[in-house]
Amino acid sequence: MSGLLLRLAGPLQSWGERSAFTPVRDSASFPTRSALTGILAAAEGLGRSAGGLDVYDRLDFTVRVDRSGTRLIDYHTVGGGFPKAQTAATSGGSNKGAAVITRRQYLSDAVFTIAVTGPTTDTERIAHALHHPQWAPYLGRRSCPPDEPFLLRTHVTDPVGELRHRVPLSREPAPAAPDTVPVTFLYEQAPADVPDNEVDVLAANDHPVSFAQHQRSHRTRRIYRVEHRLAHSLACPRRQLMDRLIAYCLEENAA
Repeated sequence: MSGLLLRLAGPLQSWGERSAFTPVRDSASFPTRSALTGILAAAEGLGRSAGGLDVYDRLDFTVRVDRSGTRLIDYHTVGGGFPKAQTAATSGGSNKGAAVITRRQYLSDAVFTIAVTGPTTDTERIAHALHHPQWAPYLGRRSCPPDEPFLLRTHVTDPVGELRHRVPLSREPAPAAPDTVPVTFLYEQAPADVPDNEVDVLAANDHPVSFAQHQRSHRTRRIYRVEHRLAHSLACPRRQLMDRLIAYCLEENAA
């Protein structure tokens, strides 16, 4: 088993959770498994109707919430001002030339660091694809490109341990510096070193079975939410963050 580390950061990101082509397009408060699988599948050039998503079932995703971001809603219209034949159909099935109103949720200024763990043959194949993606990654919507560095490290023996002890935290240190800083983690497997009474168990219907346009389907998975106390030294001011992230990435090449 081995893994890799991704950093999902950008001005905006949106992780659809419940809505599908409805006037209200929601966003989960963290990257869904469906979205993370989509990022990897897109990098490998796997089309929506190609199938084969079961190859990603061997992977575990662990999410570290560096910054939860601020939720915002974009008031959005589609189709207004166009001729009738070029206008989106209404709920009644006709085209009347009126704009369709949607409200789209985003997370602003959020940062998530992801540990992807799985069989070495899988993670090495995915790492190669992320270095040479068939289709560019985006943060839930094509209008949300990721910041750099996106792929922090590949060929990592213990990616979850790296999240807990070594990857710089995209968070400002507290003015009165304590020894540790609380950080939320989302696991797919219950962490063995955390008592049951300190674990929140969530359910999410976001494990993708099919991405086919008219046959999208998902199954439910469990998520184990835990608050870890990380070393305060992992947090750093924004003016230093990029230098520390780049230095962390370069350590792999120097090893």
